[in-house]
Amino acid sequence: MDDEVMLTVPPLGKERHIWHIPQEAPVSRSRRSRGNGEYESAVPARFADYTFVFPAELLADLEDASAALAAFDSYAALKLGTGSHVLGPMSAVLLRTEASSSSQIEHLTVGAKNLALETLDEGVSGNAAIVVGNVRAMEAALRLSEDMTEKNILAMHRALLSAQQGWEDQAGRYRDKLVWVGTDGYSPRGAKHVGSQPELIDDAMTDLLRFIGRDDLPIIAQCAIAHAQFETIHPFADGNGRCGRALVHAILRNKMLTRNTTPPVSAGLLHDTDNYFAALTAFREGNAAPIVQRFAQACRFAATSGRKLIDDLCEQLDEARSNLRGVRSDAAVWRVLPNLIAQPIINTRYLQKTVGLSKSQAERAIKTLSERGVVVARTGRQRSVVYEHRGVLDVLDNYAAGLRRG
Repeated sequence: MDDEVMLTVPPLGKERHIWHIPQEAPVSRSRRSRGNGEYESAVPARFADYTFVFPAELLADLEDASAALAAFDSYAALKLGTGSHVLGPMSAVLLRTEASSSSQIEHLTVGAKNLALETLDEGVSGNAAIVVGNVRAMEAALRLSEDMTEKNILAMHRALLSAQQGWEDQAGRYRDKLVWVGTDGYSPRGAKHVGSQPELIDDAMTDLLRFIGRDDLPIIAQCAIAHAQFETIHPFADGNGRCGRALVHAILRNKMLTRNTTPPVSAGLLHDTDNYFAALTAFREGNAAPIVQRFAQACRFAATSGRKLIDDLCEQLDEARSNLRGVRSDAAVWRVLPNLIAQPIINTRYLQKTVGLSKSQAERAIKTLSERGVVVARTGRQRSVVYEHRGVLDVLDNYAAGLRRG
């Protein structure tokens, strides 16, 4: 990150309040004494009508990142074919990869196998259920991207938090209590960031949506600033980070920088989380250049690593096609094959529901895949049998492991 580059923005305002830990809270006397007292909460700046002055080198950086992202999106469509049966499943697995990376930033790590099992309702991992909720939020973000309204932001959050046990009543609505980012759950004093007071959220989100509606800004910069502002407002009781990163994809699709796939931008952010969080702090202090630079870097990383991920998954698909050589061209197994990219663990129920096969077709397809060595039988939850494509799972796990090593 180049600290000398400046993109001046209005700094975050602060207002002072007094905090009292509730009497019924199970805390010690000394902790109560430390937690009671004065604290400052965020008063978000306004960006809907703000005039930005971009340094030339930052504009060049953004242009390069935008070109990389557009080229990746075109590469996916060209390699897979916009009308093919493969682009949809490939887009789905890229979306899941992005949702998983976004969740990892929140220290919610789930392997490809557990995520695939959870999608079949065969999972045993609590984190997997939460990450599936993030997948649903990403899907909602893309589905609703044509119309960037408050209603659709709330729908995105509802999709995210509905899968998170104990938070269902907070899903799809702005919070009515204070939230903060810190280790003490009983007091905001000393927190890294204290969100806006609940009564400020409506106006701040209205301004943010007006900002997103602008068409006079570099798109990646608009994504970065909108995301940073969303995190500053912290409009929800939980899920702000994941929802804020899903918002980025809604903007990319709304502005048509991406049309066919979900580039793994959060994977790029996960590659260097220290600088990502430092950039959010710099934004609140009045310099948006670091967060814009981080997003530009993340978009370039997404384009490069996403292309390799597509190639590696297509290699698995080619190998499976080779194993199925000689199978009748109208056999149902050919309809199943591309879906192994998006869902590398399957059962007959999944194929009936998602691929539209009859029970007998699904059973025959799995039998063929198993006999030809494409999938292997495994025991799922409650001793039910599922079938996994080990090669696809390995590709996805290796990609995630590479991010963590970074």
